[in-house]
Amino acid sequence: MIIEIIILIIVLILVIYIIYQYNGLIRLRNRVKNAWSQIDVQLKRRADLIPNLVETVKGYAKHEKTVFENVTKARSSLMSAKTVKENAEANNMLTDSLKSLFAVAENYPELKASENFRQLQAQLSETEDKIAYSRQFYNDTVLMFNNKVQMFPSNILASLFHFTEAEYFEIAESDRAVPEVKF
Repeated sequence: MIIEIIILIIVLILVIYIIYQYNGLIRLRNRVKNAWSQIDVQLKRRADLIPNLVETVKGYAKHEKTVFENVTKARSSLMSAKTVKENAEANNMLTDSLKSLFAVAENYPELKASENFRQLQAQLSETEDKIAYSRQFYNDTVLMFNNKVQMFPSNILASLFHFTEAEYFEIAESDRAVPEVKF
């Protein structure tokens, strides 16, 4: 009788532990999805601002056709990206093309003085900050989830219930280079 109660208690503790671990995996997987959706919201906001910015610059720099085409193409890639990797690549392409767009804007003092352009640039800058924060939060959440998926004993449950590692949101290799500063 006592042995049966001990076995029952051990089984009950084991079941509670499995439920706890499983719910932890679900919680972290949902956090990863939520963190990704926050990045997605900010990327969408940036993509929505870009046509206004391009049109504003176009009015001043009509002959800079390739810059506008590159920005439009990059925005399109971002809007059609499905995976984390595709989103990261499209985001990096868009960032590079926006740098070109702002370089063009630097050559037009009357454009830089335009209130509309300054407001769009400020909104885009604010959005870039939010994207950076969202990426950091997403990658931190992915780290917690991947740790749980890989570490013992939760990795046993993770493999049993087919939890797989999430992808990190990574920057382009070209953005990793240290900029050269000259005086």
